[in-house]
Amino acid sequence: QVQLVEPGGGSVQAGGPLRLSCAASGRTYGAYAMGWFRRAPGKEREFVAATSWTGGMTTYADSVKGRFTISRDNAKNTVYLEMISLKPEDTAIYYCSAHGGTFISIVRGGDYWGQGTQVTVSS
Repeated sequence: QVQLVEPGGGSVQAGGPLRLSCAASGRTYGAYAMGWFRRAPGKEREFVAATSWTGGMTTYADSVKGRFTISRDNAKNTVYLEMISLKPEDTAIYYCSAHGGTFISIVRGGDYWGQGTQVTVSS
C-alpha cells in the first residue's frame, strides 16, 4: 500500500553532520505521521523522532533532542532527518516509518517501514 525508500546513510566522523531522507510511494494519500527509528548492533529498536502530517508537531527521544531535526515535504512525499554533533553511539541502522494512527502512538512503531539505511559515526 505504501512503500518507503531510504537512499541516504553513510559514514561520518564524530561531531559531523549527516542528512537522511525517506521517499514514499504507492497509495500515499491520507494523513500519515512520519517517524524515524534506529537499531544499534545488539540492541532493540529505538524511537528517534516523529512529525505530524502537517509538520506542526514534532517529538524527539531524549538522546537526540537538540541535535536531530525532523521535517517533511508533503509535495515530494519525503521526510528528512537532519543530524548534527553526531556521536559514535548514534551508529545504527535508521528506519523511516509511516503511521496512520494518532501522532503520539507512532513512538511504538508505524504501519509501514523503509528498508533501513546504515549510519556509521567514527571516533
